Amino acid sequence: MAASAFLTVCVLCAATLRTGFGLHTVNAIYGETIDIPCGHSQDKINGLMFGKWKYEQPDGNAVSVATRSAVKNRTSFDDVPEYNGRLDLSENYTLSISKGRISDEKRFVCMLITEETVFEVPTVVKVFKPPSKPEITNQPTFMETGKLNTVGDCVAKDSYPDANITWYRNSQALVSADGVASIVSSKERNSTSGLHNIHSSLQYMSTKNDIDAEFSCAVTYYMPNGIAVMESDPVIFDIYYPTEKVTIHVQSPKKTIKEGDNITLKCIGNGNPPPQEFLFYLPGQEEGIRSTSAYLITDIKRNATGDYKCSLLNKVMIASTMVTVHYLDLSLTPSGDITKQIGDSLSVSCIPSASKNVSVTWMKNQKILTQPTFTNLQFRDSGVYECETSLLEVDGLRRKKTLRLTVEGKPRIKLSKKTNADGKSKTIVYEVDGFPKPEVQCVSLGNGLYLNKTEETTLSNGRYSAKIIISPEENVTIICSAENKLGRESHSLNISAIRIPEPVEPNDRSGESNDHAKLIVGIVVGLLLAALVAGLAYWIYSKRSR
Repeated sequence: MAASAFLTVCVLCAATLRTGFGLHTVNAIYGETIDIPCGHSQDKINGLMFGKWKYEQPDGNAVSVATRSAVKNRTSFDDVPEYNGRLDLSENYTLSISKGRISDEKRFVCMLITEETVFEVPTVVKVFKPPSKPEITNQPTFMETGKLNTVGDCVAKDSYPDANITWYRNSQALVSADGVASIVSSKERNSTSGLHNIHSSLQYMSTKNDIDAEFSCAVTYYMPNGIAVMESDPVIFDIYYPTEKVTIHVQSPKKTIKEGDNITLKCIGNGNPPPQEFLFYLPGQEEGIRSTSAYLITDIKRNATGDYKCSLLNKVMIASTMVTVHYLDLSLTPSGDITKQIGDSLSVSCIPSASKNVSVTWMKNQKILTQPTFTNLQFRDSGVYECETSLLEVDGLRRKKTLRLTVEGKPRIKLSKKTNADGKSKTIVYEVDGFPKPEVQCVSLGNGLYLNKTEETTLSNGRYSAKIIISPEENVTIICSAENKLGRESHSLNISAIRIPEPVEPNDRSGESNDHAKLIVGIVVGLLLAALVAGLAYWIYSKRSR
């Protein structure tokens, strides 16, 4: 019997000649090659003529797709449009379908035909395709508390079989619940590809606890080895919530505020977004000043000490803070330039006035001293006096007043002398004080010549000294005069020509002791001694004569 005729007879009688080998299942991945084994070893079939593959249509009709001759080892494929160019039939009768499609999900039957019977092995093909990574679209820029907010739409495309989407908040699954969340899901199938698109939208009642919360969605789908899950990238939303509390802060360059500083009042609401405008209330003012969150006060005064407040524009949630403006005043009596006469008295007072405890420091010519008292002014009391005070706990708050005291008086001069080591020259030293500074001239009485002096040396405030070096050939008298606008004083000094060391003359301010006077006293004393000796000799002579 011809093979084709035999096949026709066998197909008609397959119900009585078929030997069952059980139902097989092949799980395939969409787009990949589907390999369907025949399911029975051809080596155990005697007299195998050829093998044939067919699939069953939903209406029960069978469609033949491929045949392979065991005798001629030749393969032929039926003209089935959806499988043209996609089929391959191996020597062991495994049917391979390239580029697997959803439409390949059918019941295929492998028929092994001998002269005596037909062996049929059915295989069910299941096709799987994972969806694309789920993506959250239509996201809002922010979510508000107290209302249902659209979180977004989660879309997973091109899956087979269909899949399911689940929403998560911080990895915790969300379900629809009144007043909490509303989830609406839908699915659609592409009529051409047979793939499913899964869509799910979420509305969520947000709270402040959702700040920095991560929302995501995940698609659950089927694969040959079981259920798989794919998650979207998480999204975080800016959560808007109303202001529940207002606070006020003082921004200042330093910790404490002093008179003349600039300060900024900063009002902050804890809502999101934070309020941009507020009402500021200054001490003693009932009407608020509308401003942004920062209110600048320049050159603040001491009378600005008090409570500062701010509130929302609706005048609720008022916050307040205390501002203390520190100040420091200083009164120095007398101050400025003061001129007094030597021996006068002067009463000085330095009184601070401040918002806190203060320290007072006196200085003269940059040196610290105790508070000065002037009961008998001397030239040395002249100078610049400063009274400085500062607040102990307020950085940069200092005040300073200055008194420039000048003590005036007529000149006072004294002279001294000594013989120098060479035994020839002698040094006359004068010391003078007085203010204004006296002009000093020294003259030799013998010849009326003015004597040259060394440069004056300042000994103390208002006191000066200079030297005159001479080598007298004969006894001379030196007179030095000191003069200023208040008076004049002169002193003289006798200088001997004898070249022997002379003791240093003591200070002489009266002008009555000098070398000339000493010479006269010496002569008088000598005459008296001579008379005394002569009288004593005469008395002895007279006594002996009697």
